Amino acid sequence: MKVKNLQLATVGGGCFWCTEAIFLEVKGVEKVVSGYSGGTVPGHPTYREITSGLTGHAEVIQITFDAHIISYKTILVIFMTTHNPTTLNQQGADRGTQYRSVIFYHDKQQQKDAESVLKQMAPYYDGHIVTELSALNTFYEAEQEHQDFYSNNAEMGYCRVVINPKLAKLKQLHADKLK
Repeated sequence: MKVKNLQLATVGGGCFWCTEAIFLEVKGVEKVVSGYSGGTVPGHPTYREITSGLTGHAEVIQITFDAHIISYKTILVIFMTTHNPTTLNQQGADRGTQYRSVIFYHDKQQQKDAESVLKQMAPYYDGHIVTELSALNTFYEAEQEHQDFYSNNAEMGYCRVVINPKLAKLKQLHADKLK
């Protein structure tokens, strides 16, 4: 039996409920945790503090993946094609720095890979890619009610109107990468 090569990726593309739902469908993804990163206020922030936009944190997900099954670059391509990386601090109706498009790299190789993917993806968008690229300092896990949100609330209006179309786009663009 082949030993797993588990690695972490941390990204934010608007509401973490959406990005979490997407990556839970991807082959090689072992776990997805919703949380917060990139802020300036010390201590573990709460969802209420994050949504105020005053902490500087972004809603992000931390993906544990098996690099023998899916590469970090492929994770980033899926990320870049399932949200709009050309809108500054906004995804759909969600507005504020907490909804920014961001890749938090864990090491120099991830930084190089992310720079490569951003450059590779640029010609596919009409607008300029505004995805922030930053070193990960601290990841704070979000409250329990935000974990597995789509799985637990699929009939909620937000899930049907916002997340379901993103999942449909995922299936259309990356069917070969799904569980």
